[in-house]
Amino acid sequence: MNFNFDSPEPIYLQVAEQMEDAIFTGIYQAGEQVPSTTEMSKEFHINPATALKGMNRLVTAGMIEKRRGLGMFVTPAAESMIREKRRSEFSERYVAGFTSEAKKLNLSEDELIAMVKRSFES
Repeated sequence: MNFNFDSPEPIYLQVAEQMEDAIFTGIYQAGEQVPSTTEMSKEFHINPATALKGMNRLVTAGMIEKRRGLGMFVTPAAESMIREKRRSEFSERYVAGFTSEAKKLNLSEDELIAMVKRSFES
């Protein structure tokens, strides 16, 4: 994990995003234990409460679960939840603006699809 302490984004959100990315890319898989907030705070020199706040976002989202006395573990549905979340964010961030600009340019759906296909081929 790499934290940008100069970023306007709070560290706890960076913790959540980076753990989410680690789950999505397979660093942590379903059923696998993730580092404790104490381990994280020591290794990355962040406040344990900050690490906990970030991890609790993933607990609330159902991506990791706390097991009393054992630690935190990736849930079976975590990867698919993250994939769906990212698809939705991709649509909101990129596709909506992309199609809006295409409409302003009076591009037809077929023209737009052809452009996308050409981009995939290159």
